[in-house]
Amino acid sequence: MDRLKLSLRCALLLAPLVMTTGSALGRDDGRYANSPLKPWFDSLRSHLGPCCSDADGFAVSDPDWESHDGHYRVRLDGQWVDVPDEAVITEPNRAGHTMVWPVKTAFGISIRCFMPGSMI
Repeated sequence: MDRLKLSLRCALLLAPLVMTTGSALGRDDGRYANSPLKPWFDSLRSHLGPCCSDADGFAVSDPDWESHDGHYRVRLDGQWVDVPDEAVITEPNRAGHTMVWPVKTAFGISIRCFMPGSMI
């Protein structure tokens, strides 16, 4: 009986990990293969890991993101999501517009990478 309980506990602990890994994988379908910014997008990383590519992220209009006291949040699917400090890309934004790389899981939306734009 103890083995069954241990196996069940292990399965419950590993389930969230298995459910989140699939949604974080890149899905570059070749749309941006000829973009001069493609190598730069492919090299972007936050402290949470690689952002994957421009195909995985999307531009966010100015009303859908904000900064307050040095922290960011972004509106995704109608709800405000706090951007972890580790997800913020601090290198210069060559794309010019704000971009976000969300990861959707069974537990909600988290931000893997966030690159603030000019806000003008």
